[in-house]
Amino acid sequence: MQYIDLHVHSTFSDGTYTPTQLVQLAKKTGLVAMALTDHDTVDGVDEAVRAAQNTNLQIIPGVELSCKYQISSERKKEIHILGYNLDYRQPELIDTLRQVADERNNRNRKMCDNLKADGFPIDYESLTARFGESILTRAHFARFLHEKGAIPSIDSAFKKILAEDGPYFVNRQYLSPKTGIDLIKKAGGIPVLAHPLLYKMSVTELHKLLDELKGYGLKGIEALYSRNHGTDEAFVKKLAQQFDLFITGGSDFHGTNKPDIELGRGEGNLFVPVMLLENLKVSS
Repeated sequence: MQYIDLHVHSTFSDGTYTPTQLVQLAKKTGLVAMALTDHDTVDGVDEAVRAAQNTNLQIIPGVELSCKYQISSERKKEIHILGYNLDYRQPELIDTLRQVADERNNRNRKMCDNLKADGFPIDYESLTARFGESILTRAHFARFLHEKGAIPSIDSAFKKILAEDGPYFVNRQYLSPKTGIDLIKKAGGIPVLAHPLLYKMSVTELHKLLDELKGYGLKGIEALYSRNHGTDEAFVKKLAQQFDLFITGGSDFHGTNKPDIELGRGEGNLFVPVMLLENLKVSS
């Protein structure tokens, strides 16, 4: 059996491996296909494609868009839409993602100011100097503060100082799910809902979400995933059947930012079969 990984992050967002290093690791791991799905950027795809030339590893151009979903009049939730096989040079896609990056950078400046004012050893200039051209996320804040010895672990930062309800967090503007799906479709891509169980929604809320996203053009749902346990995979596969969606799978590999997740293997027991490439209309 041949295996693939359809959810991978590089240093162009919040991963710790460059696209070239990811290609090398994928080949070493024995994968036959890999999708680079960095957060809100496609800037690393070209490097991955070039690194995989003259190999038997297929690179699927992808992205993971952060969107804000309105659950009710009082509740909103960040959800992620994966886009596969898109034209990563399409002008509207590039322009929109640059706007998203600019808005995120403004938010990051404010968060740095909040942390610095309370004595944490961080400022925006040092943060960007440390991580270069990456799309900065809270994972970069956590890694930076951990390297400075200001926090005991990366995980602890998300539970306390970088938590959404924490004292230093600053909200940012998000794409709507409709805008995100439209953006992927206009670039010729295939929209898929990432890790649906991470959103901690009720069954009723998940049904409402999928019904709405299906109306916008959602095609698939990520059923095989690193954090699945027990009956999780079977539950998501049932959702896929109920809403006439195909399934995909991926590790959500971030390198040392998620040290328990291995490329292509997740926590050790993830195996995404190559036949799922057929759902993306890609020949293996």
